Amino acid sequence: MVIGEVVGLILLGTGVFFSAVGIIGIIRLPDVYTRIHASGKVSTLGIISLLAGTALMMPEATLKLIVLALFLLTTAPVASHAIAAAAYRQGVPRAGAVRDDLAARAERPATTE
Repeated sequence: MVIGEVVGLILLGTGVFFSAVGIIGIIRLPDVYTRIHASGKVSTLGIISLLAGTALMMPEATLKLIVLALFLLTTAPVASHAIAAAAYRQGVPRAGAVRDDLAARAERPATTE
């Protein structure tokens, strides 16, 4: 094996690892806002690593993979922000919002009238 192929395989393994961890995060995290964070990590670390590894393994497709990576890097943050903004505008609560509200009520002094 050539050094490029070894590095390509390492990048492919890294991409698969980050994608798997991100998918587990999407499944296990409690609310839409934390799930968006996990999906953002999948797209940036996982897919970019997969594209870089593929570019090293298939040099004839490198230009297409670079263009795809640049497209992904410019659109993924915008998509994540749009989803988060839409969820916020719709009033989707955070997972810890109930606990935060109860803690705020406990800190307020009781008014006697």
